[in-house]
Amino acid sequence: MQNKYVIRQLVEKALNIKKLTPEIENEINWELTERGYISDVDYEALELLMAEMDAGRIQLVSSL
Repeated sequence: MQNKYVIRQLVEKALNIKKLTPEIENEINWELTERGYISDVDYEALELLMAEMDAGRIQLVSSL
């Protein structure tokens, strides 16, 4: 994915399917490691994802 806000796009994907899959989680972690920083937009997206998970609206799954 070659985009300025890849993490936000991955979070949107998780929100759409209401699941944080290992694949999405791995892609988020890879982007964070590769870039070495996080944009404000991506940070806000991750905050939203964590809030949705805390509220029980997004499920952490071990596989699709």
